Amino acid sequence: MPHLAHVALVVRDYEEALAFYVGKLGFELVEDSCQPEQDKRWVTIRPPGASGDAATILLARAATAEQQLVVGDQAGGRVFLFLATDDFDRDFTAYTAAGVEWARPPAVQPYGKVAVFLDLYGNRWDLIEFAPGHPGAA
Repeated sequence: MPHLAHVALVVRDYEEALAFYVGKLGFELVEDSCQPEQDKRWVTIRPPGASGDAATILLARAATAEQQLVVGDQAGGRVFLFLATDDFDRDFTAYTAAGVEWARPPAVQPYGKVAVFLDLYGNRWDLIEFAPGHPGAA
């Protein structure tokens, strides 16, 4: 059965992206392998606690001027990725302490508790704890 395996996130530099996602957000480094014939690396990460069969984020280094233009704006200023949590307050506090920048403060919505943060490039992410009974709830 088809399933989502990876989502590509265009980054400026592998090491600075790993420092943010693994260092600040606590994501797990799944794979980091060199592909010398293409002068790139295959770098995948996933949120802490995600199951082994969950889709990963592929950190794709921008290799052209056109790709450089979308670093930090892959969704045209909209929220690009949605990071679900089982404890919003825990993660909001940890991310704030790690220096994560918040574009929108926490709010309680019918679908759950949510805030918007910016990654190191300016992509917008939702940190969300879905309300009980919501299809996204754990």
